[in-house]
Amino acid sequence: MNALITDTLLAEYETLIAELPKAPTDEQIIGTLVANADWTRNGASEVLQLAQRYGTSILRNALALAEAMEIEDGNAGL
Repeated sequence: MNALITDTLLAEYETLIAELPKAPTDEQIIGTLVANADWTRNGASEVLQLAQRYGTSILRNALALAEAMEIEDGNAGL
């Protein structure tokens, strides 16, 4: 994923989160991802859990590895 796409996606998610209350609930985050980022409830829940469980250090390495391996959609079926 090139830097422009990554920066654009990051800006989109930062905007979505900024529009939520200061300490949003999981349901509020999932709701905004479904309504504004084209996620299904299942997909939004999964991506939220990944973010909460692993944070940026692990996920950025997973992103780099998936990109290097040319894996756009994993086998989770999301």
